[in-house]
Amino acid sequence: MIKAFNRWDTAGIKVEDVGLRDYITLEPRIVPKTGARYAGSRFYKSKIFIVERFINKLMVPGHKGKKHKYSSGNNTGKAQSAYEIVEEALKLIEKRTNKNPIEVFVKSIENAAPREEVITVEYGGARYPKAVEVSPQRRVDMVIKNMVQGIYAKSFNRKKSAVEAVTEEIIAAYNLSQSSNAISKKLDLERQSDASR
Repeated sequence: MIKAFNRWDTAGIKVEDVGLRDYITLEPRIVPKTGARYAGSRFYKSKIFIVERFINKLMVPGHKGKKHKYSSGNNTGKAQSAYEIVEEALKLIEKRTNKNPIEVFVKSIENAAPREEVITVEYGGARYPKAVEVSPQRRVDMVIKNMVQGIYAKSFNRKKSAVEAVTEEIIAAYNLSQSSNAISKKLDLERQSDASR
């Protein structure tokens, strides 16, 4: 039987959030690296093992304030270094929680996935904020982005290592703690959407 990283079993892991069930793939890989084979296929990313999506995002954490915020250090597109960071972080999570780290990671994604966000609607020349529900695939995308940007904020040019930052972010999101960037961003978004109903 194949195990993730040849170490952790994913068979017993259940995604409790019904909306996210089809978008968090738990089909294990010994080496989670498809090498962008499906990059051109629309929506195919949801069929890729969730840990691999996280590794891919660690290599390119995306935009923050209209520009690529981080573009050096661990963020040089080196798949091997991102893979090693995540593997070491999963080992640390297992040591600290005495649970299957893949299960902890999946639960942290469920906890931190925002349900609503705010868009701007233009009506008669005036702009109004409007609360909308977030689609399931975008919920997963947003939570992975928020986690990774939180990790870089804590470890980029700081004393804290990337492995330690990944471990802390995932455990904090698992425990619904606001020290997790993804959880605090989710609460901010939902507070704003409440105000603009």
